[in-house]
Amino acid sequence: MRVHLGSDHAGLELKDHLLTWLIDNGHEAVDHGPFVYDAQDDYPVFCLRAAEAVAADQATGDEALGVVIGGSGNGEQIAANKVIGVRSALVWSEETAVLARQHNDANVVAVGGRMHTVDEMTRFVEVFLGTPFSDEERHARRIGMLGDYETTRELPPLPESALLGGPPSDTDPDA
Repeated sequence: MRVHLGSDHAGLELKDHLLTWLIDNGHEAVDHGPFVYDAQDDYPVFCLRAAEAVAADQATGDEALGVVIGGSGNGEQIAANKVIGVRSALVWSEETAVLARQHNDANVVAVGGRMHTVDEMTRFVEVFLGTPFSDEERHARRIGMLGDYETTRELPPLPESALLGGPPSDTDPDA
């Protein structure tokens, strides 16, 4: 599988470690930077490129996932999620790595280089890459809603249970 990586200075050490680990484990690793330590670098520069590459590969039917790394992983996840077609999940345990794939079919994982040991984060990535999407109808339906919103910008309809009190009125100034 092709795995696209992007980070910032706080994730550089883990990214460099993962490049070797991925190759040693039979993956094609693609490094989107940074390539040198710069304490003033900006994570969107590298994480957006990694996420764009995942979306482009998947759009052409190529098997690809991504890993974005920062100090906490939060900003990197936010950046990746700005790319159409990307579902990035912040993981902090093996369980969240499994659920990101099984329930959300996440195609990019975000990890915090300052939050865990290199061994722990490597394991989170390993679990993420090795876990398939469950294909359960409820999860596929939810992902479909997100995809529809991403392209149409139309909110999904409220379920009947949310309408029991009635929807807010567009003409009622107190609503």
